[in-house]
Amino acid sequence: MNAAELFVECLVAEGVTRIFGVPGEENAAFVLALEDSPIEFVLTRQEQGAAFMAEIHGRLTGEPGVCLATLGPGATNLVTGVADANMDRAPLIAITGQADSHRQHKESHQYMDVVAMFEPVTKWATPIRNPEDIPEVVHKAFKLATAEKPGACHIELSEDIASREVAGRPFSGRRPQQPVPSDDMIALAWECITSAKSPVILAGNGCVRGHASVELRRLAEATGIGVLNTFMAKGVVGRHSPSSLFTIGLQAKDYPALAIDEADLVIAIGYDIVEYPPKLWNPNGDKRIVHFDSLPAEVDESYNAEVEVVGDLANALSRLNGLVEENPFHKDHDAQLALRETMLADFAEHAEDDTEGIVRPQKVMWDVREALGSSDILLSDVGAHKMWIARYYQCDEPNTCLIPNGFAAMGFALPGAISASIVHPERRILAIAGDGGFLMNVQEMETAVRLKSNLTVMVWVDGAYGLIEWKQNTQFGRHTPLSFGNPDFGKLAAAFGWEYFPVANASDVRPMLDSALSHDGPSLITVPIDYRENALLTERLGNIERPI
Repeated sequence: MNAAELFVECLVAEGVTRIFGVPGEENAAFVLALEDSPIEFVLTRQEQGAAFMAEIHGRLTGEPGVCLATLGPGATNLVTGVADANMDRAPLIAITGQADSHRQHKESHQYMDVVAMFEPVTKWATPIRNPEDIPEVVHKAFKLATAEKPGACHIELSEDIASREVAGRPFSGRRPQQPVPSDDMIALAWECITSAKSPVILAGNGCVRGHASVELRRLAEATGIGVLNTFMAKGVVGRHSPSSLFTIGLQAKDYPALAIDEADLVIAIGYDIVEYPPKLWNPNGDKRIVHFDSLPAEVDESYNAEVEVVGDLANALSRLNGLVEENPFHKDHDAQLALRETMLADFAEHAEDDTEGIVRPQKVMWDVREALGSSDILLSDVGAHKMWIARYYQCDEPNTCLIPNGFAAMGFALPGAISASIVHPERRILAIAGDGGFLMNVQEMETAVRLKSNLTVMVWVDGAYGLIEWKQNTQFGRHTPLSFGNPDFGKLAAAFGWEYFPVANASDVRPMLDSALSHDGPSLITVPIDYRENALLTERLGNIERPI
């Protein structure tokens, strides 16, 4: 066989079922080899969309999503989505073509050092130098991509190397298991927790990746300790649980932040400082912290853990729950329960809005939560709407609200929704984007039609980069020019073959949502959003914390 065919055999052995991408001249041998394999090739309209689709595949399945591009401009288009997956801890493999190795030592058409470009935004990036190395390289890339903390790996295959004859066989696709924490560290954590008067749990994305939700819920229910989740850990404790204190990370003085202010111990479980910097909730560095995670804590002056329980999270929490069963205790958390009731009232404040012309974000989020079921999936793009989703949309199960909050790249939601609809065709998929982010990958509307994707995209229309305006106004009292024009969204939807549902008034949101979600095929909803509420929320609660 040739090297490209061996490469594809190795991908099959790793369990790859589909690859997203745009082919080119320099990876023609690879794409032809794919045609003779069981792997589905999903043609996208731009490489960035392919990378976002691969990221969502990785987040939802735990197995690396794979994306493909050619050399030069194809590879550069991949970078943003690959970086997003890497910093959001989603396993991903990026494969790029490259110029013939005989012209890489000199100035040459479309040639650039692609591996060097990917090195800062991946866990590992490497070229294939010899066809015989392919089984080792591919297996190492998949092993690293899935090892905690998961992320992206990049493999480059030059045109001439792809066509060389080679003999070889794939490695097994087995994944390494997480080590379990030591008994001593669990015992020390137990002592800290039982001695604390007012502990609180800060749950992060690691709880989702580590399938620790069941054990976390057991711990919270047995002890009464309240649970705050980061943007990317929604659903680790169900929204109806008395222990759920909802999402932290939006406003400096939002109600969930008060739970940490009043706590004498923060139990950080699967928490990642990339997503929510500790200086924002522990500015003086004086909080007692117990760290549960797959890896030792990052060194940070505001995150100096007293105890670090390192290893498989589900195992660690299961053993901790065993100690709770042997020595039952229940903390008095009346103050946390009061915060929860305050938040619930806050969520419902605008549920019955009937404004005309523009719609409050709170009303939209109330109707979205009411319209979607427990296992349906909401994807957020990046913009002001992301803040409203983070605060107002709470979940019943993990991985049912996907927010990019590590690298936080705009343009994520539409291609991500296409991938989610492939992974979970039985669920309803809703993406929410601003008019800025939506148009960054608008070309993937054609991909959704071609794939017959059942999904809905809701665009919040304000004709500006609203989050930047919100942040500038908060910090400087004014903002730079941030307004732009929009297409006729009805004509845009028709041109791509999407069904269109325009919202004119607040009372239209729920019926339009229900119609769009029940439509067979892709549908577009536009909502004229009242972003005056951004400043009102900041004024009511405190300065905005998350810059993007």
